[in-house]
Amino acid sequence: MSRIIPFNAKTVPLAYQALREGQLVVLPTDTVYGVAASAHSSVAIDRLYAAKGRAEDKPIPLLLSDPDGIEHVCQEAPRAARLLAEAFWPGPLTIVLPKLPELPENLTTLPTVGVRVPDHDLTRAVIRMMGGALAVTSANRSGGPNPLSVQQAYAQLGAAVTYYMDDGPAPGGAPSTVVGFDDAGAPVIFRQGPITEGQIRAVLGY
Repeated sequence: MSRIIPFNAKTVPLAYQALREGQLVVLPTDTVYGVAASAHSSVAIDRLYAAKGRAEDKPIPLLLSDPDGIEHVCQEAPRAARLLAEAFWPGPLTIVLPKLPELPENLTTLPTVGVRVPDHDLTRAVIRMMGGALAVTSANRSGGPNPLSVQQAYAQLGAAVTYYMDDGPAPGGAPSTVVGFDDAGAPVIFRQGPITEGQIRAVLGY
């Protein structure tokens, strides 16, 4: 049975318990509401794909509790990635890096994974309880509008999610910027978002 519940220090353990059991939970972030699954459970990730109606070849990014969580899910983080993390995390920037091979195969069919530290203390607390990483993507049906409230998320995902953690309107209103790097180490913008290409290039000296 799905429930919309207020998100606060007392309800953080409810979200954690559901995620630990392989269920889906909608969490607020600094951008839009996201639907989360355990980052280390292929069964939970399958549920995430099914709930969204998402194509299985479309990768799911990871939200981290802290910047040093990169080393637990990625093979390496070049200096440019660490400079961007230092400048923009917590915040609306997803950085695409080579993934560790032990991550579930259905998380991403690519050799890379997108990682981000959201600017939301309670959500980061849940992520920390789950070992520092969660598989999270926008809490909508694929192709649907980005959810700025749990009500909008519920309207799209319904009973597929156990808990909808309500923290009011999402302050960001737009998905994160997604950046990767070409073979020469130069930044490549995969999705435009709140962090501009100009800001990224300024940090990296391009």
